[in-house]
Amino acid sequence: MNAIVVVGAGQAGLQIAECLRRGGHSGPLTLLGEERWPPYQRPPLSKKYLGGAVADERLFFRPLDYLAKQEIEFRASTQVVAIDRANTRVLLANGEQLAYAGLALATGARPRMLPVPGAEHPAVCYLRGLEDAQGLLVKLAAAARVVVIGGGFIGLEVAATACAAGKTVTVIEASERLLARAVAPIVSQYFADLHRTQGVALQFGAQVTRLVPLAGGGLSVELNDGTALPADLVLVGVGGLPNQELAAQAGLTCANGIVVDEFARTSDPLIVAAGDCTSHINRRYPTPLRLESVQNAVDQAKIAAFSLLGLAQPYQDLPWFWSDQYDVKLQIAGLSQSHDTAVVRGAAVSGAFSVFYFAAGALVAVDSVNRPADHMLARKLLSAQRAVTPEQAADVNFDLKLLL
Repeated sequence: MNAIVVVGAGQAGLQIAECLRRGGHSGPLTLLGEERWPPYQRPPLSKKYLGGAVADERLFFRPLDYLAKQEIEFRASTQVVAIDRANTRVLLANGEQLAYAGLALATGARPRMLPVPGAEHPAVCYLRGLEDAQGLLVKLAAAARVVVIGGGFIGLEVAATACAAGKTVTVIEASERLLARAVAPIVSQYFADLHRTQGVALQFGAQVTRLVPLAGGGLSVELNDGTALPADLVLVGVGGLPNQELAAQAGLTCANGIVVDEFARTSDPLIVAAGDCTSHINRRYPTPLRLESVQNAVDQAKIAAFSLLGLAQPYQDLPWFWSDQYDVKLQIAGLSQSHDTAVVRGAAVSGAFSVFYFAAGALVAVDSVNRPADHMLARKLLSAQRAVTPEQAADVNFDLKLLL
């Protein structure tokens, strides 16, 4: 039997399974998830779900009967403890073994832990999965003072949600600006101003040295400059780590993720991997990438499924991302890290503008704040690799659609 096993039932794992069925795989297909829920959406967890606007069941991608109709055997609460590559089997925690002709790893990522004394306190929270969000929802309701450690996307989204719920919120960021690894200074400044206007306090260039329990409950968040911030709830958002241990123990090549080629193939020809757990090749970029995004999970999963079907296609999809904070939507197309020039289209003061990034004269990325039309156009321009000049991008009277 040409059985295929998919380890990980998140966005990438579900996408692999569905693509295999649509692509013609008729053999046994098993989708293994460690969590007790069906595959669900993660992006709403830090926003609408934490704000109480989305119930658990509305997060689920597919009803269980849909998976059954597709003859996808979904197993929740199932942990894979080892991959026996020599005998092409996966070993489960309950002692069961599943044979495979093809194996897909979509094991995702986990939050990076805060490495300071006191971080094990129950008031310290992380946000990755639904169980995290459920616990955070309860603790947030009872909290008055919230300290967020990390001025990245997760931290800022939770800060916005907590602020909207009437909490006193402080964000601690080790660098000198928000979202420093992802956006230009003008975008960082816009979001700093936005959060301050809503009442959020921002601390830049600050390092947390320890967390000390307070006699009346809660914690004192102590910083390297001697500042002590009282908190009923501490949310840590300082990055993620790939879940590569299962692959590494099986002898697969790993380096900041499970290493895969442009066809999502690991160092074992029978095993593919996709999503947050991978260090992957994208034909658009000169160096390997590890991205934690819905777009990457979905698009790379399709490539992984194609490889298992014997229909190898190279991964060359454009990365894109988004973040919702208050009533502001930030949308990012492409990767701006290599840029040497950035120009602004529109005016930040208006609350609707875009930043176009160029490297050696070529457009490489666009950040759009409350300009969804710019974002969609940027994705088309970047995907088609159309020539755009900084002067054209900065001129709001120039119709960029003409370049398509």
